[in-house]
Amino acid sequence: MSGNDSINGNKVGQMRPEDIVVEVNNVWKIFGKDPQQVLNSDIKSSSKEEILEKTGCVLAMKDISFKVNRGEVFVIMGLSGSGKSTLIRCILRLIEPTTGSILIHGKDICQFKRRQLDYLRTHTTAMVFQHFGLFPHRTVIDNVAYGLQIRGMSRKKRHARAEEVIKKVGLKGWEKYYPGSLSGGMQQRVGIARALATDPEILLLDEPFGGLDPLIRRQMQDELFDIQAEFKKTILFVTHDLHGATRLGNRIALMRNGEIIQIGTPQELITEPKDEYVRRFVQDAILAKVLTASSIMSQPGVTLYEWHKPDQALQMLAAKEADHAFVVDRSGKFLGLLNAQNLSEQRRGQSVIGAMEKITNTCTPESSVESLFPLAAASKHPIPVVDEDGKLLEQVETSAIFNSMIRRTEEEKGAGVS
Repeated sequence: MSGNDSINGNKVGQMRPEDIVVEVNNVWKIFGKDPQQVLNSDIKSSSKEEILEKTGCVLAMKDISFKVNRGEVFVIMGLSGSGKSTLIRCILRLIEPTTGSILIHGKDICQFKRRQLDYLRTHTTAMVFQHFGLFPHRTVIDNVAYGLQIRGMSRKKRHARAEEVIKKVGLKGWEKYYPGSLSGGMQQRVGIARALATDPEILLLDEPFGGLDPLIRRQMQDELFDIQAEFKKTILFVTHDLHGATRLGNRIALMRNGEIIQIGTPQELITEPKDEYVRRFVQDAILAKVLTASSIMSQPGVTLYEWHKPDQALQMLAAKEADHAFVVDRSGKFLGLLNAQNLSEQRRGQSVIGAMEKITNTCTPESSVESLFPLAAASKHPIPVVDEDGKLLEQVETSAIFNSMIRRTEEEKGAGVS
């Protein structure tokens, strides 16, 4: 998958106020005896190192602002010490921000009293940690049902719910086992199941796959993708794994020294890096997995309606010096492809339908360039690009697929990236 809108259909960058679930405004976190001395002086514009040297305070987050849309997978990336884990803990107030506001559904949780905060943590949100955080003395089913127990749900009901999500994460049959009997990947599945059991709207994932082997990590990413496709949660996902971020994320916030350097889709970060730090951070991304058809598609040369007569179609093809055309119905839905040779043989027919080839190999604007390779190899004609209703939008030519890869290589050479 390409880190984009394909998980849930959201169009990032087109947020409506009612769709914004999480809004972080001008949040700072400063550790030390007197954080206010940093905020109340010009030194706050200094580097993290200078602030530490002059005040003894540690700048963990500096003026962080962003919004997360409903159903979006928002990835927070950065090197160790960049502030990403501090940020996600501030969103649950596991760490208290020094200043700023964190709004969930328009309510500033920094102003919440203990009871409101407890409700937020047990009903609205759930968190999955890198080191699982399971109770070793509880069975798998009791670990998964723990959040429901805290709510006061009866044992029968919470176990029934837990069994549902245990099956979803592929652990059916392991309900009575203890965490120590499970592999690392299986333990992380229990952690994810525990988070899903309470049916939270927002999932906070703090490097949940960081301690897993590469093959298991990839499998867990695939399973998270499947879970998101079904449950459509709003997810804030902290990771240092670039490939995982580009596979799963709708947008990525890249942090450095407590600041967000750039926010954008995976494609935007790779093709339009804000500075050299961003460029080098994303240079190992596999471009074909990140670029989408929308970045290389073009208008079809000739588009015909199903009622066009063969003579009309041949005239239109000749006028554009084209050897093929796409055929659509009255609503614009893609029906198939017509080439000039077949059309000449069917010239006496009542419409172009008789000469049309039905094409099933189509793509959407969100399809990754990688997914287009086998489609391009299977046909000598451009690939039709359709929307979710099957209506023809544009096309992707084979030459555009390979040119996008060549252009990226040339840009990297020009920037001195090796």
